[in-house]
Amino acid sequence: MVTAELEADVLKLKPVDRARLAETLLQSLDISDERVERLWVQESESRYAAYKEGRLKGIPLEDFRLRS
Repeated sequence: MVTAELEADVLKLKPVDRARLAETLLQSLDISDERVERLWVQESESRYAAYKEGRLKGIPLEDFRLRS
């Protein structure tokens, strides 16, 4: 089924059924990849070590908020 057709059919559902479907779809996207998780841990540990050793400067929270 083409995405546009599927979307049209889904929008005909009752709100509670659409909410359940949305929850199911969102949960299906929340699958963690152990390799990616491991790489993020390594990256964060590396950055923290660099910060503690003075090779990386921190950004004060107030300054960070202004950039966002």
